[in-house]
This record gives sequence, C-alpha cells and structure tokens, in this order.
Amino acid sequence: MTISRVLSSMQRQTAAAAVAALALGYATTASANLVQNSDFELKSIAGSTQFGADYPTQQLDNWTATGYNFIFENGTADTTGAAGQYGTLSLWGPNNGASNGLPSGSPTGGNFVGADGAFQVGAISQTITGLTPGQEYVLSFWWGGAQQQGFDGANTEQWIVSLGGETHSTAVVSNANHGFTGWIFETMTFTPGSTSEVLSFLAAGTPSGEPPFSLLDGVTLDVPEPASMAIMDPVSCSWAVCCAAAARFDPTLFRQFRPDAEDRAEQWCLTGVFDGGAPAQRCGVDPPR
Repeated sequence: MTISRVLSSMQRQTAAAAVAALALGYATTASANLVQNSDFELKSIAGSTQFGADYPTQQLDNWTATGYNFIFENGTADTTGAAGQYGTLSLWGPNNGASNGLPSGSPTGGNFVGADGAFQVGAISQTITGLTPGQEYVLSFWWGGAQQQGFDGANTEQWIVSLGGETHSTAVVSNANHGFTGWIFETMTFTPGSTSEVLSFLAAGTPSGEPPFSLLDGVTLDVPEPASMAIMDPVSCSWAVCCAAAARFDPTLFRQFRPDAEDRAEQWCLTGVFDGGAPAQRCGVDPPR
C-alpha cells in the first residue's frame, strides 16, 4: 500500500505509526473466513471437469455436490472446456464465437464453479462449524450468469443460498443469447441457530434446453466488524482511520488523493470496501496540521 501525503518528518512518523497501529488493530480483531476452500482451488484431480456425486472422479475439498456442476480452471471455460458425464462442456465466450466479455477467470482469480440451473440441478454444500448461535454473519461471494456453448436463446440465472434453515436468493439476472452477465459481488446476512450448519448454493435458471449456467467464486462467511470499528460518518472519519479501514478490507481497492499544503485543512477521499460491504468511496476533511 502506498501512502502519498505532504508531511514534515515528524508528521510522517506520527501518521505512519497511527496507520500501522490501526491496521494492526483491524487485522487482529477481524474474524477469519469460516468457509474452507472458498476459491475452489483445492480438488482431487487436475483439469476442468464436472464434480460431485454425479462425477465422482472429481471432488472439491471441503465441498459436496450433486447435479450438473462444473469446476473451470483459469482460461478453460470458453477454450478447452470441462469434461462431464455427457462429454465436454464449454461456456459461450470470446474464444468460441461470442463477444460477450467472459474473462478467463473470476475476480478472485483461478478456478470458478459453473452450475446448470435448469438441468440435473443439485446443490453445492459445505458444513460450517464454529458458529455462535444468534450471532449475525455476513456471507459474500462473486457470481454471474453464462450460457452453455452450442445452445441458443436468452436465459436467466440466479443462486438460492441457505445456511441451516435460513434461505436467501440473489436477484434473477437476464442474460442475452450467447451472453455473459459480468461478475456481480453479493452479500447476504445469516443468523445461525446452532454451532454447525450446512451452507448450500443451488443454481436456478430458465429456460430448460437453453442451458443457463450460474457462476460462483470467492465465498466468505465471517462476523461483521464491531460497531465501534465501523466507519459510519465519512465527515468525522479521519484520514488515518479511513486509511486503516480501507486497507483492512481490501488493500487492492485503496486509493487516496487531493492532499493540500501542510498549513491548510486537507480534503481527502478513499475508495475501499468499508464495513464488509461493496466497494465505496468515503470523503472527509482533516483539520490543518
């Protein structure tokens, strides 16, 4: 992370110490992701394939699955495709005739899951342990909609997500013929009733026969930051605190600009993932130094 600001030597040391202390505080108090193999990188055999009970040759560590669900390694979805119980399956993309913007991988990089939401539909599940009953947890993940190569027609995609007995759904996204919806960042809130509950993702799509595929990657489940750490008022938030908050959640999204001269109030803006939410910008004014 690069911090750019016009400061005297003493001010630089003070600011650096404050930011380091705040960042350390956030890092040490933040809860760990309770989802194992959250990016689907760990699997039993190399290559892109169907996985789960319907294709037992391939299993994803920590996950169980039934149905027509696939794991795509980086760069294979619209090129070599994935082996399955009915032969090789690919998604429409720039490398097989559709200029739809399908990238080689997901925003988190590496492997991602593609699940048919209208044929042989089955859930992708993992048992989550170490939960505190009655505690609120935030689930976040990246998802999108695509279509199986070789088929035509507009379609829709969605994920139905459950943790124990609580269920939420993403929006239904409409996808053009041979299309790709783009990757979407989703957050949901769950309150478990026991210390161990099953997290499941079930693809839902229409219509049957024009295979709609729901894509998934980067699954995290953790406790929201305590209210005392939340950045709720961007004007009263100092530059150092907001800097630490942005760095805590996603340093790749950190950005600071508009430093004024030392003897003037400083207007600043930061872009980052605050309070466990979607990328956002927070702005404020620090008093003269």
